[in-house]
Amino acid sequence: MKFLENSVWENKDKYDVIVIGGGHAGCEAALASARLGMRTLMFTVSIESIALMPCNPNIGGSSKGHLVREIDALGGQMGKNIDASFIQSKMLNKSKGPAVHSLRAQADKALYTKNMKRVLENQENLEIKQTEVAKLLTKDNKIIGIETISSGKYYCDAVILCTGTYLQAKCVYGEVATNTGPNGLQAANYLTDSLKDLGIKLNRFKTGTPARVDKRSVDFSKLHEEKGDEVVVPFSFSTNPADAQIDQVSCWLTYTNEETHEIIRNNLDRSPLFSGAIEGTGPRYCPSIEDKVVKFADKKRHQVFIEPEGLDTNEMYLAGMSSSLPEDVQYEMYRTVPGLEHAKIVRNAYAIEYDCIDARQLKHSLEFKDIAGLFSGGQFNGSSGYEEAAAQGLMAGINAARKLQGKEAVVLDRSQAYIGVLIDDLVMKESHEPYRMMTSRAEYRLLLRQDNADQRLSEIGYEVGLVSDQEIRRLRDKEKYIAEEVERLEKTHIGNTKEVQEILQKLGSTPLNSGASLKELIRRPELSYESLKDIDKERPEIPDGLAQTVGEQVNINIKYEGYLERQKRQVVQFKKMEKKRIPGDIDYDQVRSLRIEAVQKLKELRPASIGEASRISGVSPADISVLLVYLTGAKHE
Repeated sequence: MKFLENSVWENKDKYDVIVIGGGHAGCEAALASARLGMRTLMFTVSIESIALMPCNPNIGGSSKGHLVREIDALGGQMGKNIDASFIQSKMLNKSKGPAVHSLRAQADKALYTKNMKRVLENQENLEIKQTEVAKLLTKDNKIIGIETISSGKYYCDAVILCTGTYLQAKCVYGEVATNTGPNGLQAANYLTDSLKDLGIKLNRFKTGTPARVDKRSVDFSKLHEEKGDEVVVPFSFSTNPADAQIDQVSCWLTYTNEETHEIIRNNLDRSPLFSGAIEGTGPRYCPSIEDKVVKFADKKRHQVFIEPEGLDTNEMYLAGMSSSLPEDVQYEMYRTVPGLEHAKIVRNAYAIEYDCIDARQLKHSLEFKDIAGLFSGGQFNGSSGYEEAAAQGLMAGINAARKLQGKEAVVLDRSQAYIGVLIDDLVMKESHEPYRMMTSRAEYRLLLRQDNADQRLSEIGYEVGLVSDQEIRRLRDKEKYIAEEVERLEKTHIGNTKEVQEILQKLGSTPLNSGASLKELIRRPELSYESLKDIDKERPEIPDGLAQTVGEQVNINIKYEGYLERQKRQVVQFKKMEKKRIPGDIDYDQVRSLRIEAVQKLKELRPASIGEASRISGVSPADISVLLVYLTGAKHE
């Protein structure tokens, strides 16, 4: 299709916000904007691909589950949508501490898209249009609208770029290269030139996906069955836990072997990753099977999870075996894996290259520094994953609306949310590969647990206007019950009666020499709030919808009290650094003793605070000390 540059026609309707892209970022951005009263128009290359899951058929996982809970706490849609379309759910890392517990749910991919599409289509203030956007329209470095490939002009006050992996997308496996987006969908081929004309710096990144195989060709007798949790914990704080208890489907585990690896090694010259046919940089933490075999040559096997893509399809997803090898090699290597000896490929594995930005061009609000009214969210910002995308889309939608309302942007810091860590890392650090959220990136992860996301963020969502009165009342009731229970447990003492000693013995705990408070007993590693219900005779009645979550919070607050207090003190110090503002007109060339690299990075990124400056790659602790001395001497604090 040729971009029509002549016969321009103008849509006379004026919109507040235009969202470009209908993926996970675009959905959250459009919904947030519309729900905040903005007249919103969302463009997508395919309405059928709204909220598409072109890669893994799941939501959540390690650290990603935290993001989904935070999206929900702020009033986003992803948590509600997966609760309405999951087919298996698991809480990961349960053998470890609560800071790294993370929900992960297998989705019925078609149902997930269907449900999200229905929500979007019925959202007040939101319109959807299927066509490709070709140009951004600006005046005096300010967004005024967009132009489509059919030369239609649509005017607005803010644009949110959520192009995902579609911009100049190219799918590659073996010698086959097609200029398409994921799943063979239409790529967005024209917007790149417009972005370059506006001076926006672009990167070329890569991601990939495994093959899908026909379930009927899998020998399940050779696989290890992986079932969901007996008691499902929903993602959304608004979902009734009773409604999440469904009949779940199983996933299956198998492994590659030396024969698999030998086939891969013998065909590396045919892999676009190693032949130079792929230019983009791939994700370090989600490597292809070729990458694994080369980089971890000492490993004799790698896990392969075989996951259903839905209830009404026979397609199975081979998690852990992403590849861009030729089709004949894919068949050869997949069929060496136990259970896949007769596998029939429905969709070939492929790698996909796409254009994205250097996110250091953005403010923490996700607005471009040099183009007023232009926001950006999702994989276009150099991140990977549905959850990272949705989190950015939500924040971009909120901040675009607030800008037009004349309100201050909502910026979450690193001590408030994983979303704060995610955005801060993207806009402050240079990324040479797709960014993936991990619990290790969060300095205050004991405070930023997925179980308390509502307590951290829902008041913010309520103030913004995305959390309902009913939801905030529920949260406040929950917090009241938690506080009252902790206080009651501290004041409730029990003696070393025969009954108490027998119960403690059954629970594998040492007997009491004298009386103790219930709070002191809960601190014992082998005991918990739940296990002491036979000793705690005066336990109050808590509404069914809150009982489990209140008990969980009481248990964590008591067991980890010392650690939580220590981390809170660390946050106080962090906040002090964030409050030490750096004047926007500072001349870094005049700051003596700053290293040349530090001067270059500080001039480029213009951090707003000492805290931000300290997280810039290339700015050392010594540079921060020099800067602090300079600011103190200049009386800029």
